[in-house]
Amino acid sequence: MKSIFKPGRNIAMKIPAHEYDQTIAFYRNILSLQELTPSPPGNEEAPRFEFGGKVLWLDRVEGLSQAEIWLEMITDNIDEAAALFAQQGCIRCDEIEPLPKDLKAFWVANPSNIIHLITETDAT
Repeated sequence: MKSIFKPGRNIAMKIPAHEYDQTIAFYRNILSLQELTPSPPGNEEAPRFEFGGKVLWLDRVEGLSQAEIWLEMITDNIDEAAALFAQQGCIRCDEIEPLPKDLKAFWVANPSNIIHLITETDAT
C-alpha cells in the first residue's frame, strides 16, 4: 500500500546570518504578520508567524550564503514512507538537523534540493 502524504503545518525559512534581522523586520514590520509567541531580546528561539493556516519559522543559520525553504509533509505510515523514498532513490538527509528522538520523522531532499521533513504526525 502506498503511503498517503499531505502538507504539514510548518514551513521553515533558513536565513543567512547577514540577512536575518532584516528578514524578521520584513515579516514583522512591513507585512505585519501575526507573530506567535514572540521571542524576547537575546533569546535564540526562532520567531514564528501565522502564514495562511501554516506556521512560518525564521531560523538563523551561520555560514549559509542564501535563504532556503524547508517544508513539512505528513504521512500516515512513516515506515512505508521511508521504504517508498528508498525505492524511488530519493536522498535521505537525516544529518541536516537533529530531530527529537520521540518524533517519528526523517529528512529528505527533492530533486532540486528542497528539504522536506517527513513526519507521521504534525510536528507543530
